[in-house]
Amino acid sequence: MIQDSLRRLCLLGVVIAPILLGTEAGGQMMQRDPVMPNEDRIRPWAEDARYWQYEGEPVLLIGGSRQDNLFQIPDLEEQLDLMVSVGGNYIRNTMSDRDEDNAYPYARREDGLYDLDEWNEEYWERFERLLRLTHERDVIVQIEVWDRFDHSDVRQMGNWERHPYNPSNNVNYTHEETGLAEAYPDHPSRDLQPFYHTIPGMEKYEARYDLVREYQERFVARMLSHSLPYGNVLYCMNNETTTEPLWGQHWMAFIKQQAAEAGVDVFVTDMFDDGWRPEQSRNVQMLLDRRDLYDFIDISQVNSRNFGEDHWRRLRWVVERAAEHPRPVNHTKIYSAGETGFGSGTPQDGIERFWRNLLGGSASARFHRPGAGIGINEISQACLRSARLVEERVRFWEIEAHQDLLGDRSENEAYLAARPGEAYVLFFSSGGGVTLDLSGYDGQFEGRWIDIDSGEWGERFELDGGAACALDAPAESPWVAVIVAR
Repeated sequence: MIQDSLRRLCLLGVVIAPILLGTEAGGQMMQRDPVMPNEDRIRPWAEDARYWQYEGEPVLLIGGSRQDNLFQIPDLEEQLDLMVSVGGNYIRNTMSDRDEDNAYPYARREDGLYDLDEWNEEYWERFERLLRLTHERDVIVQIEVWDRFDHSDVRQMGNWERHPYNPSNNVNYTHEETGLAEAYPDHPSRDLQPFYHTIPGMEKYEARYDLVREYQERFVARMLSHSLPYGNVLYCMNNETTTEPLWGQHWMAFIKQQAAEAGVDVFVTDMFDDGWRPEQSRNVQMLLDRRDLYDFIDISQVNSRNFGEDHWRRLRWVVERAAEHPRPVNHTKIYSAGETGFGSGTPQDGIERFWRNLLGGSASARFHRPGAGIGINEISQACLRSARLVEERVRFWEIEAHQDLLGDRSENEAYLAARPGEAYVLFFSSGGGVTLDLSGYDGQFEGRWIDIDSGEWGERFELDGGAACALDAPAESPWVAVIVAR
């Protein structure tokens, strides 16, 4: 057991050691250099901070995958290749270890207990492989450092019951020393787990939590020893947290400090559970106001429990407020599980949310995994292909939401982004017909349909400027029209 302050200081010394370190096959530590110039790393676009740039060029981030902690799956390379083949370039990667056949980050002894002072190299080799494979494919990884479900026993999943951080399962500390209980059966949204209150200054903080925090910091430092050299990584502190913001702010500062010492730029944020109703959320208000702390905005939860016009209205509220301190607005989760899952809405809702996010001014959009979303199935693949077809004629950062130019529109029928007089991208959620106001612009416009069900080009058409033009979707299904001036 760790029972004296000298032992704890030695542990903390591991945390503050130089960060650009890797592990050789023999377990020895070695210096690692960044794999790309600092200016080529993912960062807000210099010309328009609402979007990302990578390797010096603006880039729209879209994707989908069958799992959230992709580094843990055996068919990682095949999953990445599938997504890239249909236009995807963006994944979510939680550092989670709660699924069957997942590795834990710590070594397990012969007696079955874990030693938090010893690493399980298999876990870190899996993580390193993810970073290497995504970098080779120009795929951006949005890491979530902590996921509250990993340390909960909600729905009798037993995640905390068997976790190495549970004092019952390790040789490093006791329940009494840390205040950590044997079980946490309540939903983690109730925020009863002391694991997420280890930062001095938090309302529920106790001094005995310091020991847990030292191990947490050692874990994050090891994670950064792998991820900081790679320039294709973004950092989100939590999955849908209900813990007070000081928790995430500690980890953002920790990561920023380590990155600064390594001489590289990184970009950090946090994801709040009540983001589905952003205009009522004090956390989201703070996220929008504190550009000095939050480098980008992840508003994934707006894709949960919001449908149709409500989803558009709340999304646009966030995007418009974010424009006061311009930063990218990301969606690392689009819910659409259908009746069989606990996600919010159907696959059709997922399609609609994806397109509303893009036309509403978002910088990224990713379909959530099966069970809560549609992952990388045929529907999401067609959406990704369709979005890249749009980009062949119009870049999303060249247009802005313009519902005011649509007439004869019914509720949730169609959504428009445009650069009036030059380019228009019109999404029909499920067929229908509207008018497009071209009255202020003479000349002709050329359009082409995209069938979202197939992800393929449809028929061409022409419009005459100088009036409001009628447009009817080719079928009662999702379609996009891309219209540009001749």
